[in-house]
Amino acid sequence: MSGAKTVTVAAVQCPLGGSREENVARVERLVREAAAKGGQVILPPELFEGPYFCRHERESFFDLARPFEGNETIARFAAVARELNVAIPVSFFERAGQAHYNSLAMIDADGTVMGLYRKSHIPDGPGYEEKFYFRPGDTGFRVWNTRHAAVGVGICWDQWFPECARAMALLGAEVLFYPTAIGSEPHDPELDTRDPWQRAMVGHAVSNVIPVVAANRVGTEEGQTFYGASGIANGRGDKLAELGRADEGVILATFDLEQARRTRAAWGFFRDRRPELYDVLRTADGKLVPVR
Repeated sequence: MSGAKTVTVAAVQCPLGGSREENVARVERLVREAAAKGGQVILPPELFEGPYFCRHERESFFDLARPFEGNETIARFAAVARELNVAIPVSFFERAGQAHYNSLAMIDADGTVMGLYRKSHIPDGPGYEEKFYFRPGDTGFRVWNTRHAAVGVGICWDQWFPECARAMALLGAEVLFYPTAIGSEPHDPELDTRDPWQRAMVGHAVSNVIPVVAANRVGTEEGQTFYGASGIANGRGDKLAELGRADEGVILATFDLEQARRTRAAWGFFRDRRPELYDVLRTADGKLVPVR
């Protein structure tokens, strides 16, 4: 039996209502705090460079987008990653020619930018008008073999879709990460989706027997209050660490990846899959076109 291979993961949670420089400096400080506590793969929240602008449809907000190539924030965190020997998924608003995406750059522990993921599922609703800004991603789901672990990363709305989690698990992810911006619903102040949000990710953890990490922002931005509640769950769905609704800080957990691999195999979820029966998942309405 092979020996232990462990990884310590961390999630960053903080308010992000300031300027780009203020927010980036705050996230960097917390990344450094997580690394000092032993974090090896450290997850900041979604779109952390600024306030969550998608509550409004304003053409001026397209000025916030930056290209992947030559991106100053990505370069800054690549230097931090190299200095601290940590891997960091960096969420950003991407401009690519005439297209715009909600994207993520995966930075390895040596500072290498391993690649780009573009958010696949784009929400649209009061307070979350993302379809105005972002095209659906065209990269497909991605998994990166970082120095510390094989990492799969979905972005916010992706975390509600079991297909996303299963695809990343099939691609070899050892831990799933979800940078997030979720909070109150402007059209219904009584609607609180924190618990269903957490349960969805706990379900992914259990169904794929894989650790899951989520990082959210906190604070109130123009009347919209973000839940915080960043958390880390193991492959049983047990919450190992969680921050409160208003906390600023970091949480960490350590996983034995070899033990997780053995447990995943023993549960049989991947052994007993029947991909030949899943064609219906490739349809929008559940209707299969007859084979002629």
